[in-house]
Amino acid sequence: MARLILLNKPYGTLSQFTDSSMDAPRSTLSDYVDVKGVYPAGRLDRDSEGLLLLCDDGRLQARIADPRFKMAKTYLVQVEGEARDEALDALRRGVMLKDGMTLPAQVEAMDPPALWDRDPPVRFRKSVPDGWLKLTIREGRNRQVRRMTAAVGLPTLRLVRWQIGDWTLEGIAPGEWREIRI
Repeated sequence: MARLILLNKPYGTLSQFTDSSMDAPRSTLSDYVDVKGVYPAGRLDRDSEGLLLLCDDGRLQARIADPRFKMAKTYLVQVEGEARDEALDALRRGVMLKDGMTLPAQVEAMDPPALWDRDPPVRFRKSVPDGWLKLTIREGRNRQVRRMTAAVGLPTLRLVRWQIGDWTLEGIAPGEWREIRI
């Protein structure tokens, strides 16, 4: 039976258990998860927050993280600007990035979700509107969601991974985790 941990990774935390930086110490997974033998199945950038899966089974880890399996990952994305139909349609078709064309995304504009406050807060500009997207991708390139939204003129302000496959953040506060046996 494999162990699977659903962690709500806080903003500013590295997706690893140790920090090899010689600079000021940075927050790592070990600040939140004291479970031996589990490793992240994929990554979530330091400036992103939300669902990170950790497991103790190599096959499960590969199935979750490897782009060949195209496991759906859903993000709640606060963007700068108004999400017009042209931008959403471009995301749905796939976007050309420096490393090639992305697969089509499922995307819709949404009302601001009921999320926890971020520390530090997202910058607010009176003269520039912002909006929220629910965006699902099935690949995992480096900083892909941020690059996709920027490519259609909607820079990302806040990025929260909400769901991977059937696993969600529902009921898990930042820095907290839930274990599932599968």
